[in-house]
Amino acid sequence: MLRHEFQPGRLMAGTALIAAGVIALGNTAGVWKTPWYVIIPVVNGGLCLAAVTGLLARAIRRDRSARGRPGAERDEVPTR
Repeated sequence: MLRHEFQPGRLMAGTALIAAGVIALGNTAGVWKTPWYVIIPVVNGGLCLAAVTGLLARAIRRDRSARGRPGAERDEVPTR
């Protein structure tokens, strides 16, 4: 199996959409009564949280890769 990089933003987006689906399914099945407008903040909030998580993960990944290379410090300009 090929390995891929962990993407926490996509994990958060998928979790939010699954939660919205579970809420809608429970309402449709009659397990509980949920107003129709509850889905909107669940989806929007989950997608916003996913965006923040993805940007934070990207910033951390970029910082780690810059620190791992010699001469690639953020404040130092490489000289020849």
